[in-house]
Amino acid sequence: MSYLLSIVMPAYNEQDCIEKVVYNWTNFLKNKFPNDNTTLIVINDGSKDNTKVLLDKLQQEVSNLTVINQKNGGHGNAVVNGYRKALELNSEYVFQTDSDDQFVSDDFDKLWNKRSQSQFILGYRQVRHDAGVRLFITKFLRGTISTVYGTFIMDSNIPFRLIKGTFLQKLMNQLPDPEPFAPNIFLSVMAKKSGQELFDIPITHKDRETGTVSIVKWNLWKVCIRSFKELLRFRLELNDKVRAIRA
Repeated sequence: MSYLLSIVMPAYNEQDCIEKVVYNWTNFLKNKFPNDNTTLIVINDGSKDNTKVLLDKLQQEVSNLTVINQKNGGHGNAVVNGYRKALELNSEYVFQTDSDDQFVSDDFDKLWNKRSQSQFILGYRQVRHDAGVRLFITKFLRGTISTVYGTFIMDSNIPFRLIKGTFLQKLMNQLPDPEPFAPNIFLSVMAKKSGQELFDIPITHKDRETGTVSIVKWNLWKVCIRSFKELLRFRLELNDKVRAIRA
């Protein structure tokens, strides 16, 4: 079996909104692609609340839901494992979003309608409703990517992206080892450098109404320094990786 589209969604301590978000996206898939194989892949990243219980219950009730329960490995690790599952399912397209109910499914078509023009399409949070620490990290990373790689990406780590499955496999094959803190940034850089038009499409970003932001557990400067070191080290490998992706 192959899938036309798989949606990858990491989840951590989202008991207050996970049911709403799952039903939103699974119903969206059923309505938009009624005759095609599609699935929502939710990766429960070792949640400490009732997220796992709710997801296990939902999996029994929702036909186009796939749940992966894993030990806590962080958002980036959960995303990577979701991508691997989507590729294992032979997904023609892979879309990634988050489970915190800050995005709207209505914006999906803005990316989907561009799929014939690029194999890697990004949204960007036109008005971003996040804590100051996250806004700072986004600006820091944007400047770092521009300086280190000589390329501009509006929102390189955004969890609202559409990727052609065959192209995602090429990108995953070139993902740095050990796995970086924010793998979506590296996928974005490789896609841009390999010649894809990312489009940077403006999308809606809502206030977070439930749950907690895991990034606040990290010291801001530790996050920035780690990301900067990983991006700087990756610069030395990038040309070889881009050639492999283009091959």
